[in-house]
Amino acid sequence: MVSIQTEQTITLGEFIKVLNESGLGKRRPMEDENLLNQMVLGANLWVTAREEGTLIGLMRGISDYCYRTFVADLAVIESWQGKGIGRKLLICTREVAPSARLFLFSAEDAEDFYRKLGFHLHERCYQLKTDEPLC
Repeated sequence: MVSIQTEQTITLGEFIKVLNESGLGKRRPMEDENLLNQMVLGANLWVTAREEGTLIGLMRGISDYCYRTFVADLAVIESWQGKGIGRKLLICTREVAPSARLFLFSAEDAEDFYRKLGFHLHERCYQLKTDEPLC
């Protein structure tokens, strides 16, 4: 049976395993373990899916718990995808901070998933990459 819960943190090893086995590792700096560790330590909201104690999915977020929640990573290992776990992770995320808007960057192949759940494209989202100067 799959359990969904919040946790204070997860181990770096668990994070790496889920990123790799979900396919999200293709879009993350998997070669830089120090950066991945900082990503784990810097998150203040973890919602996890576990099956008999084994991590099978996660939502790594940053939230003020009242106005904004940024979903930095949503990942479910491939053998568990399509079973509603990602949706349950987001439901729990919303329950933890019900008045906060959820924001995320979607991978190209996940856009239909988020639209199906009711997310919509925000017309004023901007980014500045690390190698781009602030003018």
